[in-house]
Amino acid sequence: MTEILEIPQLVTVFGGSGFIGRHVVRALAKRGYRVRVAVRRPDLAGCVQPLGNVGQIQPVQANLRVRWSVDRAVEGADHVVNLVGILHEGGRQTFNAVQAFGARAVAEAARAAGVGLTHLSAIGADAASASAYGRTKAAGEKAVLETVPSATIYRPSVVFGPEDRFFNLFATLARYSPALPLIGGGGTRFQPVFVGDVAEAVARSVDGKVAGGRIYELGGPDISTFRELMEEMLEVIDRRRLLVPVPWFIADIQASVLGLLPNPLLTRDQVKLLRHDNVVSQAAIAEGRTLPGLGIEPRSTDAILPGYLWRFRPAGQFTRKTEA
Repeated sequence: MTEILEIPQLVTVFGGSGFIGRHVVRALAKRGYRVRVAVRRPDLAGCVQPLGNVGQIQPVQANLRVRWSVDRAVEGADHVVNLVGILHEGGRQTFNAVQAFGARAVAEAARAAGVGLTHLSAIGADAASASAYGRTKAAGEKAVLETVPSATIYRPSVVFGPEDRFFNLFATLARYSPALPLIGGGGTRFQPVFVGDVAEAVARSVDGKVAGGRIYELGGPDISTFRELMEEMLEVIDRRRLLVPVPWFIADIQASVLGLLPNPLLTRDQVKLLRHDNVVSQAAIAEGRTLPGLGIEPRSTDAILPGYLWRFRPAGQFTRKTEA
């Protein structure tokens, strides 16, 4: 009798070549899923294919602003994951086009295909936010739940890990600058979450182990102020730098100038976001809508940062740490 081989399920991951996306793709590949990575430039997404076996991961072209390309990327999939988001606007890549219209396009494609959906949002998503980023993230969540009521939505705090755009950015600045800015005085609180933990949460939702129709807030085990995070980063890279508080009005002026750059270090919209704490809510904790509630033990910055920030030390991995 001929044995019938079961074909692994196919998961379409929008934004799968990005920082978080690569970790999500790896987590899914390890579980045996076939992964279709939907990106605007598949010719630049070759980095994802070595994350799985030969032929297991396939980049395809899709643009959230072009609906037919979204439908094509979802065709034949068993589950859809949307990780697409932007930190600043550029050209036609506006917050509304990507995080609101794009989120609805993916949700409608998933509904038409009759498959599950996992959507990545962010802590700070709020329809009443002063930030366009926060408002469009909330609009995206609303569109997703209206279209696919059983969808799973994750709101992570600042995500850290290899190639992140937070600790790596400030560690790079610390290489050349004698001082680091503390926007608004550095008192804003964050709850950094490891990218591997976020990827595991996404993979579990694809596995069907996470209750849908809910918004989960993902944070690490520790809450720290911006100043405390800079101090921890400097300790890891063994550099001493002056931490200079920057009042909000000065930060806004600086952001007005920096925001004109093609890849700005800071924008006025980001300054608005930094005025509010970026931590998991008490309601989410009480209702189990957190990483521990999903059975995932979050990893801390002090356990992970030395593993990838060592390259910013004066002599890299060969630096002999100075005594405090």
